[in-house]
Amino acid sequence: MKRLLLTFFAAAAFYTHSFAQEIDTIPFSLKDMEIKLKRNPLPSRIGVVNFEPVELKPALVQAKINYWKTKATIGINANQASFSDNWKGGGVNSIALGGLLNYKAEYSKESYSYTTEVIMQYGKVKNKGQLQKKTNDRIYWDNKAAVQLSKNWYFFASLSFESQFDKGFSYSKDAQGNEQAKLISMFMAPGYLTESLGFEYKPSKVFSTRIGTGTARQTFVLSENTNRFGVDPGKKVRNELAFQIVSNFEKEIVKNTILKAKYNMFIPYDNFGHIDHRLDMVATAKVNRFMNVSLTGVVLYDRDMDLKVQKSQALALGFSFTFPR
Repeated sequence: MKRLLLTFFAAAAFYTHSFAQEIDTIPFSLKDMEIKLKRNPLPSRIGVVNFEPVELKPALVQAKINYWKTKATIGINANQASFSDNWKGGGVNSIALGGLLNYKAEYSKESYSYTTEVIMQYGKVKNKGQLQKKTNDRIYWDNKAAVQLSKNWYFFASLSFESQFDKGFSYSKDAQGNEQAKLISMFMAPGYLTESLGFEYKPSKVFSTRIGTGTARQTFVLSENTNRFGVDPGKKVRNELAFQIVSNFEKEIVKNTILKAKYNMFIPYDNFGHIDHRLDMVATAKVNRFMNVSLTGVVLYDRDMDLKVQKSQALALGFSFTFPR
């Protein structure tokens, strides 16, 4: 009985498998059937597409590169005081005027640069019953050409000139108490012309130091009635070869307040013990668009002028105009 059942199931399975294979392989004829394919919605083009070059005229930009950067500052300050004859607080009638012109131009292209700077200062004060006196008097013109050697180092050549506009006097009183003036300086007495070659270190825009290993300075005294300033009697020019360091610093230390400082050290090669020092400092605080307050200080040591340190200080409130704004 078992064998009969097994034989029956095996025969049924074989029949089913054979029938499935026959159904999967039934052929169909498409000859008399109308079959339409769906039309492609995209346009089609038959033929060759030709590409031809199109000439485009270049657009010319009318622009010029300006390698110059200039800045000019004009400053005027005034001070006046007056008292009635019966003013018990004491005082003297006075008036003071001062002027400043500062012009700076910088040229920079690739690794080459050139800088020229002119500083002109002059001021006078007149007190009642006294002679007029200068409060400021300076002419300074500096020129420097440089070639960049590395990120912070430059090779430079410079030429600078320095003198004063007006006559300078020392004041004393005679036996009657009258004020007397003695001429001690004037234009080109003294006057300085300095040529220098060397290397400049400039790590940032606010600080730089020139190291002038080859520096020559001519001191001019073109008057016989003034002090000699190291020039021998009977001569008008003195030549010196020296080592020079010039450092500059300019930065906005607080809002609307700029500090400028310039230090100059001059060491003659024929006398290393005779070192000249000069430090100029100016702090300018902007009050508004046209008014500012400036504090100026100068410390100078030059044994050709005086064996002691010379000092100058001035505080002024005035008008200032800067171009371009």
